Amino acid sequence: MRSEHRKTDGRRGRLLLSAALAGVVATGGLTALAHASEEETPPAASGAAPGALPAGTYQMDRLDRGLVSVGTGEGNLVSWRLLATDADDIAFHLYRDGTRVTDEPLSGVTNFLDEGAPADAEYTVGTVTDGAEVRDAARALNMPNAQTDIPISSPGDGYVANDASVGDLNGDGELEIVLKWDPDNAKDNSQSGVTGNVYLDAYTLGGDQLWRIDLGRNIRAGAHYTQFQVFDYDGDGSAEVAAKTADGTVDGAGTVIGDADADHRNDGGYILEGPEFLTMFDGATGAAVDTVDYVPGRGNVADWGDDYGNRADRFLAGTAYLDGQRPSLIMARGYYTRSVVAAWDFDGSSLSQRWVFDSDEAGGQYEGQGSHSLSVGDLDGDGNDEIAYGSMAVDDDGSPLWNAGTGHGDAQHLGDLDPARDGLELFKVSEDSSKPGSLLLDAATGDILWETASGSDNGRGVGGDVWDGSPGAEFWSNADGSLRNTAGEEIGRKPSSANFLSWWDGDLTRELLDGTHIDKYGPDGDTRLLTGEGVASNNGTKATPALSADILGDWREEVIWRTEDNSALRVYATDIPTEHAIPALMQDRQYRTGIAWQNTAYNQPPHPGFAIGPGMADVAPSDLAGVPAGGAARP
Repeated sequence: MRSEHRKTDGRRGRLLLSAALAGVVATGGLTALAHASEEETPPAASGAAPGALPAGTYQMDRLDRGLVSVGTGEGNLVSWRLLATDADDIAFHLYRDGTRVTDEPLSGVTNFLDEGAPADAEYTVGTVTDGAEVRDAARALNMPNAQTDIPISSPGDGYVANDASVGDLNGDGELEIVLKWDPDNAKDNSQSGVTGNVYLDAYTLGGDQLWRIDLGRNIRAGAHYTQFQVFDYDGDGSAEVAAKTADGTVDGAGTVIGDADADHRNDGGYILEGPEFLTMFDGATGAAVDTVDYVPGRGNVADWGDDYGNRADRFLAGTAYLDGQRPSLIMARGYYTRSVVAAWDFDGSSLSQRWVFDSDEAGGQYEGQGSHSLSVGDLDGDGNDEIAYGSMAVDDDGSPLWNAGTGHGDAQHLGDLDPARDGLELFKVSEDSSKPGSLLLDAATGDILWETASGSDNGRGVGGDVWDGSPGAEFWSNADGSLRNTAGEEIGRKPSSANFLSWWDGDLTRELLDGTHIDKYGPDGDTRLLTGEGVASNNGTKATPALSADILGDWREEVIWRTEDNSALRVYATDIPTEHAIPALMQDRQYRTGIAWQNTAYNQPPHPGFAIGPGMADVAPSDLAGVPAGGAARP
């Protein structure tokens, strides 16, 4: 069933704006575009009806260079994206205030330390291919103190800026931020009490607010209720935003979804009756484009494991390339007992259901296997994405792929964690004290490669290449006293935190991100690389950032924390040069979907579909096989 308000022409304003801009350019306006014959301008979505993609390729974001100038105290570290559309032998020239500062084209690197340069210098970059140079008109974002603040506007007293995601909402090649606001009375599902409304805002990196969505009184506030996705689902070059909605949700254009006067909250603050919706919002305007019934509906609350609404309202969300080429929306409910995963496609105007996996139909062995998050990747190497749902996996057609049977857990990591093996691996921890405390699984089959002893609720676990003393990833968890290698062998002292990861310094190992600081692992102790000042982490003891992702500059990751007074999002970028060049992680299919699901429930860091670490195989732009969105519609 579709809501009466399912179709709002949220794209009309964007098309009119595009037409107006075209008229300005035609009459000689927008001087930054005046030398288009000589300069490469930031890419823009075509807005045309897209066509079929070549075999073996996938739709990716059409990004610009993401040029950024980071003050180091000794000058400016200027870095930019290596795009998947670049020639493998591309080189670059850098310009400061219009004057070239590189004597020879830079090859094999995408950063340059401009020593002694003033903090307010303006930079542009040129690309060199086959001896011919093309200048890019886009100027660098300046971060004089290796940070920049994005002003945000609180919906009211007592609100806290919470999780964030990114996407190119308006098709200009730059990433915008979608931010969730939680009231200070947000609740865990196990806690009763009425909460305030939840809001979603969109901001440019320059601090312009694009829209605000009020999810309304019938969406409860808390970590497990609102999982939002930001992705270009219809391939037009601009991202959409998807979220669970209800009676009284107000979209970014001010239109109410469902019954504006309905109040389905009970005395305990739980919402156990009334319609549940799934809405796709236009990314540029926040207007609702299509609204359908949420699948699955809650039905009989007790069927999910209790009778008061704790386990019935455990939601997860993600995005997956189920056909290997186009993104589909994944919305899920339940993991303690019944688990249901629904896949949706979006054609620019309507949501259509692709398939539904339901443990009630698949078999009781699939109950209670989900984690407090999910991961997406090509688990079985068939070219299509599957969903790693804790201790089980759902195939690209919605059928069961495998079931390890080790039950629910709080954390999991999916990636090429052991480059010596073919395919991907999944590292996870277990909540059930009778199950292995932690384990490494073959992502294709669910076979357990190694495990650690049981005996406790193991709430934290991490897998990532943080030390160059052993090949591939290292693994550690709260219930294990050691750091382990890819064979599960003890290799030394475990890191001081078991939380997020970030590629931050100049080498290929990953750093430790926890609370409001970043540390470098060492066998004798960790070294502090960054301490955020005047900022705060989110989600209580989870101590996660608003977002950690490769959103600017070269392949290293930026971290976004909210300021302590919730007046801004503070973006930090590394000021450390690197000799390594890796294509933009946001154009790698698995990493991009990882950023989309990062905000889901217990936030987890993303991993690309290839290994990054000492001795890694070279990754060239052509290896990513991505085709920029905007001109390639779903068949």
